Amino acid sequence: MDAATEAALRAQHPVFWSNPGRRPLEEVRPGLAVGLDDIRAAADRLARFGPLLAALFPGELSRTGGIIESDLIPLGPWAAKGLPAGDAVWLKADHLLPVAGSVKARGGFHAVLRLAETLAREAGLLDGPMGDTTALAGPAAQAFFAGQTLSVGSTGNLGLSIGIMGRALGFAVTVHMSAEAKAWKKARLRAVGATVVEHAGDYAAACAEARQEAAAAPTIHFIDDENSLDLFLGYAVAGLRLPGQLAAGGIEVSRERPLCLHLPCGVGGAPGGIALGARLAFGDAALAFFVEPARAPCMLWGLATGRHDGAHIGELGLDGRTLADGLAVPRPSRLVGRFMEGVCDGVLTVAEVDLPRLVAQAWAQGGLRLEPSAAAALAGPARVRGAGLAALAGRPASHIVWATGGGLLPEADFAAVLALAGEDACS
Repeated sequence: MDAATEAALRAQHPVFWSNPGRRPLEEVRPGLAVGLDDIRAAADRLARFGPLLAALFPGELSRTGGIIESDLIPLGPWAAKGLPAGDAVWLKADHLLPVAGSVKARGGFHAVLRLAETLAREAGLLDGPMGDTTALAGPAAQAFFAGQTLSVGSTGNLGLSIGIMGRALGFAVTVHMSAEAKAWKKARLRAVGATVVEHAGDYAAACAEARQEAAAAPTIHFIDDENSLDLFLGYAVAGLRLPGQLAAGGIEVSRERPLCLHLPCGVGGAPGGIALGARLAFGDAALAFFVEPARAPCMLWGLATGRHDGAHIGELGLDGRTLADGLAVPRPSRLVGRFMEGVCDGVLTVAEVDLPRLVAQAWAQGGLRLEPSAAAALAGPARVRGAGLAALAGRPASHIVWATGGGLLPEADFAAVLALAGEDACS
């Protein structure tokens, strides 16, 4: 990283960092610890457990047979401001994902189901791969899971995903929440019967305590957002599903019309999984850009220094206190950082003052109720185009802005964010 970029990070100025390590997929693929078969297995698991999910959440999932997926919504000219005439912008509506209401639903549910499947088979409560998964909603399985505890560290949305899924199966659930976590998310977790442990420290500190607690007890199962392949593969399923969804919408993806993904990034699990799934599905026609708050650019710092989880934003004089609470992470995942060295195309940061403005613009122009963490991605298309990347030169592009959360945001909290934006923020 050059001195000017580092100085801009320290000053919390918006930065675009192009990843010099990004390589063609065929060069990256041999060194990846996971591949298409692993992601397909995760997708198959979510499909096999569809009947169970439909039984546990009939109001939300009976119509889809238990499959959790979101729509692609075309955005109007307001989202394409500053883009070439041939570009189009779509919103991936994970803020409206059923049950958990965020991008964390696929990864969180997959991790819980993977663990539940393993434990149930060991206990003789579930037959082989073709067994009736709805048996896990029965009294015998629920009684068994009641003696097991799921533990997770979270700034909010992952905790909701693990808590809702775990409690539905009968697990005890403990969610260690960092100082940035919103009160309404804690309340929602407590309402489903999860135990919320509040920490005065940041996300990394909450995870460290949860990890230590689980290591001392065989019935506590820590789902590690920083290191879990099960979470990562669940997130990657979204990238694998994109070709079918885009084809159904008549959206071309090719070298001549690249696909740009704009992915809000905290510790890196969800955006990293989506990015890898999409690169494996589309090859080099897919480009992945992470979006971070200027107050918590941990993935950018980890990738640019090559130190991954050894890099901490405190080295930049930053404390990570941002309105984008879901992205308020001081150090990135080593697991994801290693995957992204050759996969991620770049990282951009968004100034704190722009976060509420983007929320207000999405609401006024598109009727979208987004969390600041999700709305940050709306800055991506114009910033990426402004970077003058060779991969996009002279080519029209399709942009997908990933709306990671906000559908469950209480009205009072949403109104408070809009109030921060000011009256002139929606133009």
